[in-house]
Amino acid sequence: MCMVPWRCGIEDCGKQTVDVEALIRHQTDEHDNHECRVCGTVVPDGYLAIRHAFEEHTRAEYVRAYDATSEAVRRREQLKDNVENEIDIDSVMADLEDTDASDLDAPG
Repeated sequence: MCMVPWRCGIEDCGKQTVDVEALIRHQTDEHDNHECRVCGTVVPDGYLAIRHAFEEHTRAEYVRAYDATSEAVRRREQLKDNVENEIDIDSVMADLEDTDASDLDAPG
């Protein structure tokens, strides 16, 4: 079975992974965080920034803050849906939180 890779869409990165969990981990670990233009919350860039924007804010807030077109909004909403249809996002979020907490506990 040939799996279609997931590709990082942050800037010109283009890194491909065979599963979306690895892509979210890549975006979290390898890219700078993103500051939400609506509320100022700092989140990992990529999927998690999109998730934050569309779960915490209205479409209108997003459009105003990012000067986004309706096509850009639809594309991001579709990406969010595609990711969430592939994985248990709550489990991935818990894994990310556990990993981040263990990083803080590790001797420096």
